[in-house]
This record gives sequence, C-alpha cells and structure tokens, in this order.
Amino acid sequence: MHFRILIVLLALSAVAAKPVKKPEVRTPETKKPAAERASAPIPVALPNYDEETSVKLQIFLDNSDFGPGKIDGRMGEFFRKALVHYKRAHGMAETGAVDSWLFDQVPETYTTFTIPPEALNFVGPTASKPSEQSKLKGLKYGSLLELIAERYHSAEDFVKKLNPGLNMETLKPGDTVKVPNVLPFKIEDLHEGFAQPNPAFANRKLYVDTKERFLLIYEGKQLVAEFPITPGSTTLPAPLGLWRILGIATLPVFRHDEGVLQHGVKSDQFFDLPPGPNNPVGILWMGLNKPHVGIHGTNNPETIGRAASHGCIRTANWDAARVKELVSVGNSVSIFK
Repeated sequence: MHFRILIVLLALSAVAAKPVKKPEVRTPETKKPAAERASAPIPVALPNYDEETSVKLQIFLDNSDFGPGKIDGRMGEFFRKALVHYKRAHGMAETGAVDSWLFDQVPETYTTFTIPPEALNFVGPTASKPSEQSKLKGLKYGSLLELIAERYHSAEDFVKKLNPGLNMETLKPGDTVKVPNVLPFKIEDLHEGFAQPNPAFANRKLYVDTKERFLLIYEGKQLVAEFPITPGSTTLPAPLGLWRILGIATLPVFRHDEGVLQHGVKSDQFFDLPPGPNNPVGILWMGLNKPHVGIHGTNNPETIGRAASHGCIRTANWDAARVKELVSVGNSVSIFK
C-alpha cells in the first residue's frame, strides 16, 4: 500500500504556519548574516574550458555537493554559482580560476553503464493528465534513456551526444552506455517512507535564495552544500520568512488539487498520483510548517531554475535525494530574496 505521505504532511503543516523573526547567523569573515553573505553577487566569469574539462569540473562540484545543474559540458549560470559557493565554503579566492588539484579529483571524466535487467522495473507507461496518471501503478521513467540521464545527473541530449553510434530510443538490458563519471543517483536504493530526525544535523540551517535560485545548507557558520532550485511561481511565490521542516517523505503520493496549486486552498476535486521519479514532486517531499509548501524533487530536471513551482522549492531528483541525507526534521528554512 502506498503511503498517503503528502496528505499527512499537509495536515501537519497547518499546526504552525506563522513565520518567526529570522535570526542572524554571522560568518567569522564578514560578521554578516549567513544568508546575506551567501546571496552576495557572483560576478565571476569562467575560463573558456573545452567540453571534457568542463564536464570534469562539473563532476567535481557535483560530487562535492555543490550542484552545477545538469551535467552537459556547458559553463552556464549554475555551474558558475556552484564554483563560487564551493570557493566561499573553503576560503578560496572567489574567481573563475581553477587550481589543477580540483581536476585531479576526477581522474576519469567518463565511465560506462551496462543496463541491468532490473532497470526495466523503473520504466513504464506515462501520462500527461492527472486523471490518467492517477490510474497508473507508478509514475516511472518513460524510457531507459531518461533513467540513465537522471542516474548520471545529465541532460538527455548530452547522453545522446556521448553515444553517437547507439540508438538511444531502442536501449535494452545488456547495452553499454558512455556516461559522466559522477556519483550516480540510484532510484533502486529509495524506499517509500518517512525520514527520522537526525541528531547529528539538528543544528543545520537551510537558506533559499529566491532571486539567485539556489538552496544552501549551513552547519553553524560553515556552508556545506548548495543546489540549484526553482522557487515558487508568479501566482504562488515561495513564502518569504523563517520556517522549519515538519517531515521528510521519500517516494510520496502527490495530491493533485487545482485549488491548492492555483490558490493555495484545498478543494474536494483532486487526484492522488502514485509514487515514482515522474511524480510531480519527484522522489521527495520535505514539508514545511507552511500549508501546502515544501522542498521537493521534479519530473522534469531540464526546467530547474526556469519553470514555475506553485509556491514550493523544486530541485532535480538527484539533488533532492542528497538534500534528504544532509538535513533533519526540525531544521529551520529561511526563504528570502
């Protein structure tokens, strides 16, 4: 039986919806609030690296929990922000120059993935309408290409580019695919359920910069991770203020309710959408003490930083899985612009 996870979290979120005054967290270097320092301008230009060198740096940043966005060999906005945040976290000069030792951490830029028979367990029929999605047993990947691209944090077109002699539309178990040598996101390791509070991370704080579109995780005064996000929408922007994490659910059931999505108010017209990587909230729901608002995954990683998210904070599934392992129920979440 699927967990009615999202419904439960939404009910819990009604108990304490009022934000409290945001406390200052001062860094030793600047004596400024951590959120203010974290959101400082990032006017850094990257050198004109070739594709393989860019991929190697993207992999290094990604493996270090400073997400550069999807791996594609391009030096885009989130790539630049991830590099500067990594340098800030490690007391390095905030320039676009990169020391050779960073590249040395990724001795092999690419690796191969041979598709196992069990990969087919995570691929299945898809649907675009909630009424049709609610009838499926799970919202799985639509193809093995989609599974592989998400597993290796990549754009599907980039995976195709790496495999010019392979028909990516007819992949099957036993086929071997060239992929970036990044720590893989393993959908098979996820299980439906709730995360328990982690005492080791009890003092961690999350900051959501809605202007620069990234989520930062602090341990005291130390920045430990950063990931690109989509923060809310024009209709329902992410709520500014200080909140806290009420619950963390893996592979949730999503209540598709147009009343909530459009107006932030529950209605009696809804569909329960089954778990899976193509669920609208992806593989994770992290509910806040603000009704109907949370940090979650996505069914379309290509749109992170671009498309709207109805008041919530949306990340790629591979980043959502890591955020879950870096925070705890009860952590504060400061949303600002």
